[in-house]
Amino acid sequence: MAGTIVMLHGMMGGAWCWDNYKIFFTDRGYRCHVPVLRYHDMDPRDKPDPRLGATSLLDYARDLEEEIRQLAERPVLLGHSMGGLLAQILASRDLARALVLLAPAAPAGIWSVTVSEIKNFLRLLRQVSFRRGAFRISYPAAVYAFLDRLSLGKQEEAYQQLVYESGRAALEIGCWFLDPRRASWVDPGKVKCPVLVVAGKKDKLTPVSVVKQVADMYQPRVTYAEFDHTHWLIGEPGWEAVAGYVAQWLADRLKKP
Repeated sequence: MAGTIVMLHGMMGGAWCWDNYKIFFTDRGYRCHVPVLRYHDMDPRDKPDPRLGATSLLDYARDLEEEIRQLAERPVLLGHSMGGLLAQILASRDLARALVLLAPAAPAGIWSVTVSEIKNFLRLLRQVSFRRGAFRISYPAAVYAFLDRLSLGKQEEAYQQLVYESGRAALEIGCWFLDPRRASWVDPGKVKCPVLVVAGKKDKLTPVSVVKQVADMYQPRVTYAEFDHTHWLIGEPGWEAVAGYVAQWLADRLKKP
């Protein structure tokens, strides 16, 4: 057995986000755990849990830490988007054997003002549906932001699985400078394991310029790579190349002496 991987999904996601990766890494001998964030295990057509809007990144991290500490071994933490930020928080608590970040949301302290992000943010403000602090992205905004490389049918299929997300968590990431609890802060000095950071060259949500800054936090134990993908590099055509790169990196780093 190659070891254990805990796969952490991003905003509005669920276990389904990792369907491809779970099969890919299970076939290579890994035990794959795919936890679902608090209040995300819901029917996308239903109203969100009234407590979701006030849920913090720290709440998500606390839940995940409890699950990870129950595992028989220290796992690889594999996070995408907001899941990548949660993976960094957990790794700084000495919970990771290795850390793999795919298009990760940036921790506090990294400024990410680009033309594409401003355009994307303004578009989301117009189209996101808010409900008591929880929100769900609209279909046009989702296609623009991260589903544009999927076929029309796959775009609709993916969108219909997106659930509501915590407005508080979103603000803790995007407006970290206003957060007195410092929910999205990460101490890179406390991350002792090998780190792989992967960026999508066409990513409109966490562009290369931002992901590079995340990688720089973990020098000299970081490996940085770019692929010709958007933010949805875990599921758009060609995802296998990214997964294969991750698998080889893990095989090289986790070899037993």
